[in-house]
Amino acid sequence: MGIKRKIGGILYYTLAKHLPRSYSGFRFGQTLLRRACGKLMLRHCGKKVNIEYNAVFSPKVSLGDYSGIGVNAKIYGSCTIGDYVMMGEDCTVITRNHRYDRTDIPMMHQGFEEEKPVTIGNDVWIGDRVTILPGVQIGDGCVIAAGAVVTKSIPPYAIAAGVPAKVIRFRREVE
Repeated sequence: MGIKRKIGGILYYTLAKHLPRSYSGFRFGQTLLRRACGKLMLRHCGKKVNIEYNAVFSPKVSLGDYSGIGVNAKIYGSCTIGDYVMMGEDCTVITRNHRYDRTDIPMMHQGFEEEKPVTIGNDVWIGDRVTILPGVQIGDGCVIAAGAVVTKSIPPYAIAAGVPAKVIRFRREVE
């Protein structure tokens, strides 16, 4: 990890992460400071991004133009977030899981599966408390309902809800 990323991480996790939400009545540049930390820390950080209060994220995240990482979000590992993505509070993106295939040793001693990056397309709305599991791709224009657990990829312009998330309808005609 380069010195620039380390400085951004130290600044973000010691100060910027704890500043008030961007939409609080108390504004003194917390959005600009978190954005500056993102530009230092992230693999890619687009224009006018919004990284919210108490978000935790990997430096392997790419965040597109005008997109946001929600309040209390947790993004572990490699994740590509497109342009104009809205993310609600308490969302979690997981890119690898514990191994559990052997029964002769405890799961906690089996290590982790290989990382499977997550991709979130452009113009996506992710509701509050959504969990996205390893390897999932969410297509452009999707809406993921609050509380959904996304275990499989979602096609473009779909509205998905539930546990596990299922497509309940489309925002436009499917070609």
